[in-house]
Amino acid sequence: ALEVDNIARQSPGFSGADLANLVNEAAILSARRNKKTIGMSEFQEALERIVAGPERKSRLISDSEKAIIAFHEGGHAVVQRILPKCDPVSKVTIISRGMALGYTMALPQEDRYLQSKTEFEDKIAGLLGGNAAEKLIFGDTTTGASNDIEKATDLARRMVTEFGMSDKLGPLSFGKRDELVFLGREIGEQRNYSDDVAKTIDEEVRAIIDRAYDRSMEVLIAHRERLQNLAEKLVAEETVDSEEFEKLFSDLPPKEDIHGGAPILGKGKAAVTGSPDEPGTSAGPAPAPAPSPA
Repeated sequence: ALEVDNIARQSPGFSGADLANLVNEAAILSARRNKKTIGMSEFQEALERIVAGPERKSRLISDSEKAIIAFHEGGHAVVQRILPKCDPVSKVTIISRGMALGYTMALPQEDRYLQSKTEFEDKIAGLLGGNAAEKLIFGDTTTGASNDIEKATDLARRMVTEFGMSDKLGPLSFGKRDELVFLGREIGEQRNYSDDVAKTIDEEVRAIIDRAYDRSMEVLIAHRERLQNLAEKLVAEETVDSEEFEKLFSDLPPKEDIHGGAPILGKGKAAVTGSPDEPGTSAGPAPAPAPSPA
């Protein structure tokens, strides 16, 4: 039987068109499996295909790189579990999908239209958790964190230039964006501030990133054993769902909803998160770029 409430919890922010696409994807999967009905397994798979892309079964990964990916994703997950303003982790996997070699999914408990400075700070720390875990465990970092770093830097810059969340610059907006509205995409930005202000913006962005990275590292050092256990479980089983993930934190109080609601545990198994425009997916290590021709 379909668990409609469960599907709704896993698709916050989806528009009518997004939901129609979800049903179509699930129907296609059901037909390929020669089934007469569409079940929860088809909806779960369809949600993952929409958010993270199709599974790449043909991509072969060495044992050493699999370990790196496991710790990378474990870093995201542990940081997001510990920091209070991060959305709850619903799934961690090292199965390759789309361009990602693994991914961590976090599921908001409701549609939200406002986000606070502390939520952004925790989100950036979560994005940097994979990079911090690589450094902590292996003493080195890989190209796998490139997408995470890009997202974290972009969010930190928006905090400073758009949302007025800089302590030094205050509630001011910097840079007027030029957009082709009918194309639905940004094409440029007009600079309306001095070189001195530009330098301060860069310093504030750097400060936000540095604080977030330090928090990620502090969390991972304090919970290194949990990180180790999660990574070992990922290497052995490839995927850890929300219930199995929470067992690693059984000695801690249940993670509360970020708005102070009921405990997250007992709300049903989650699989995907966010809206299609900005999925709450910490897309795991991306393949290293191909070398440039000599």
